[in-house]
Amino acid sequence: MIGIIVQENEPIDRAIKRFKKKYERSGILKEFKKRTYYTKPSIKKRMKKQKAVRRAKRTSDES
Repeated sequence: MIGIIVQENEPIDRAIKRFKKKYERSGILKEFKKRTYYTKPSIKKRMKKQKAVRRAKRTSDES
């Protein structure tokens, strides 16, 4: 459960912005999307491999 403490005299816009940041960083939405549909193990494996290739390419480009 995500929560924030709103300080006295803090604008509601700023509090909402802080909440949204915390929500995004926690990965709740990503987890929800992952659980909403079933992916076959073979597809998961393929996606994991593609992700590793992209990551390796990105790190080799930075060097």
